[in-house]
Amino acid sequence: MASPPPAAAALARQDCNNGCSAECTGEGGSKEVVETFKAKDLIITPATVLKEKPDPNTLVFGTVFTDHMLTVEWSSEFGWEKPHIKPLQNLSLHPGSSAFHYAVELFEGLKAFRGVDNKIRLFRPSLNMDRMYRSAMRATLPAFDKEELLECMQQLVKLDQEWVPYSTCASLYIRPTFIGTEPSLGVKKPTKALLFVILSPVGPYFSSGSFNPVSLWANPKYVRAWKGGTGDCKMGGFSFLGAREEELATPPLDGIILPGVTRQSILDLAHKWGEFKVSERYLTMDDLNTAVEENRVREMFGSGTACVVCPVSNILYKGETIHIPTMENGPKLASRILDKLTDIQYGREESDWTITVS
Repeated sequence: MASPPPAAAALARQDCNNGCSAECTGEGGSKEVVETFKAKDLIITPATVLKEKPDPNTLVFGTVFTDHMLTVEWSSEFGWEKPHIKPLQNLSLHPGSSAFHYAVELFEGLKAFRGVDNKIRLFRPSLNMDRMYRSAMRATLPAFDKEELLECMQQLVKLDQEWVPYSTCASLYIRPTFIGTEPSLGVKKPTKALLFVILSPVGPYFSSGSFNPVSLWANPKYVRAWKGGTGDCKMGGFSFLGAREEELATPPLDGIILPGVTRQSILDLAHKWGEFKVSERYLTMDDLNTAVEENRVREMFGSGTACVVCPVSNILYKGETIHIPTMENGPKLASRILDKLTDIQYGREESDWTITVS
């Protein structure tokens, strides 16, 4: 990775301070490090004892883990060490590590799918790598080469490929994590960090099933994110509103909303279909309440890597339940989007949104 000139580096760091949605492509977080780990240097230590694979029909989300993990250590003194795939094991960290005290940490989430043709695919992983890099810059963690990390992750999935469920109702969840391991109680940019990736075979995110509606609680007392914060660094909600014309509307990426990969994919599909208006605009609870009272809301659904698309049927707000007629309306759009995305993910439809691992 080439080092930008001082002026460019300063500008990149300034842009990163505006949030993770900024195009932070410079060194940003750690100007001391200009090199990265390489996939060609990957060390693989296979596990000598392999665990029994679970039944994909009985998986509880995020509770079962595969045989191996990927780790890469970094220090300001030596830079990046060689990436290492090793048997899954506990981490040994100093109790003063900055991740514990000042939340110098970030994570990502993507999936590997076993297609109907038995090929294993990743869904738009470059978008996850872009977001992870921006998050690292915002958290003052060191820069890394996104393509090299993606290649290391593919090697990890290949090694544990038998853990990718033989099912079109389950998948292998990939969790890259990046933490500051600086053993100090001082608030500062970490001089030590650990990047690791673990894998977990998963079924539906919600225990109620893969496409059953959920109820939400909207409490104006609590704020999850705010402008200038890190809300866009790692839940996205959509509502399908009908007034004079059909419209798919979702809040804009203003530094508060996470720039989700599934969110972007839904918008890309809707734009490509060209059958209704697609808007990124602010939607308040008062807007929603009024639209429901005027029978202008057809569907509401959330999106994300874990749940893909999840219908919303009720929202508890200020002691009153707002009923969203999502299921009464099909849900036509949510079902269509889910079918399209899963057709791509499981190889029923060819798409340049996937890359084949094996």
